[in-house]
Amino acid sequence: MRDGHGNRLPPEQEAEIREGVRPDTDALDMASMPAVVTKIAQEHGVAVDAVEAALAALRRGSGSMAQFSHPDFGGMAQWSAGGMSMVGDMFNAATKAKLDGVLQDLADALRRGDLPMEVLTTAEGADKLTGTDDWPVEFGPSAAAGSQNDMRYAFFPSARRLVIEDRGKRTIYDTGEHMITGVSQQQSSDRTLAFRSQLGAVTIADLQVVA
Repeated sequence: MRDGHGNRLPPEQEAEIREGVRPDTDALDMASMPAVVTKIAQEHGVAVDAVEAALAALRRGSGSMAQFSHPDFGGMAQWSAGGMSMVGDMFNAATKAKLDGVLQDLADALRRGDLPMEVLTTAEGADKLTGTDDWPVEFGPSAAAGSQNDMRYAFFPSARRLVIEDRGKRTIYDTGEHMITGVSQQQSSDRTLAFRSQLGAVTIADLQVVA
């Protein structure tokens, strides 16, 4: 077997080719990722860390939705591939256009493989991606999660499920059209959480229990 110049390849390289072994491209992927992020940031006039925050959220949403907060988008921002998007300054059309442009470019880059869908850098990161934090793995990645005292919650946008665990008891809710972004308040008297969504405040009494 010879290379493009007619020179015979070393035996070990020839064996790799015959066995279908490809060069490790992880280093190339990691080197090109900052360039893609920087390019998107420059094109839409936002900070690089704003694009990085959007990318992390989009990965949690499996490449089709994102919920995160960054000053360049007016605070809390939401986006989905179906056309829904919101920014903290809801009447600022220019900021909303930036969000739409950044997220669409990131979604396209993830789909093409220009950016990896998942980046594992530590054992802790691997645990989060594989769901070993004991949230239901069948619901996919969570977009919002937190805890207060001995209560904790996680929202799974792809499954439209909210899981709340209170003193070891787990309850699963159908969130319907609500895209949960975080806790609005906690009523200490009856230990009821109230959440924020794109439709406003929502309490667990507004949601259907499914398990």
